[in-house]
Amino acid sequence: MSEKISLITWMANIHIRYMTWRMGEKVGVDRFGNVYYRSKTVKPGRRERRWVMYNGEPEASKVPPEWHGWLHHMTKDPLPEGSSPFHKPWQLEHMPNPSGSAQAYRPPGHVLAGGQRVRATGDYEPWTPG
Repeated sequence: MSEKISLITWMANIHIRYMTWRMGEKVGVDRFGNVYYRSKTVKPGRRERRWVMYNGEPEASKVPPEWHGWLHHMTKDPLPEGSSPFHKPWQLEHMPNPSGSAQAYRPPGHVLAGGQRVRATGDYEPWTPG
């Protein structure tokens, strides 16, 4: 099932792709399939523009550390894939933020998790005015 988007969003996507084709130079692709670009020309006294075209749903947390550093001008060139000091063998693979989705955590008693709380235990005493 395809996701429905508004006419404005559709036109914005067309514009972004056109401007990227016209003004961008492809720099590389990360392991998530995100494609990174830099501007073909740079005005004197200004930094080059750098941007990412996300593979799938745009989510900034899918940008690996080596590409994040390059996007924010911390490094001149992106680190080669596999030689990054940021990746450790014990690290888990990226998982998108589940907030607002069906996979989000819902504590016991939450309306969307059945709505039934565990009854209060005997250590609770309500306050009564004396």
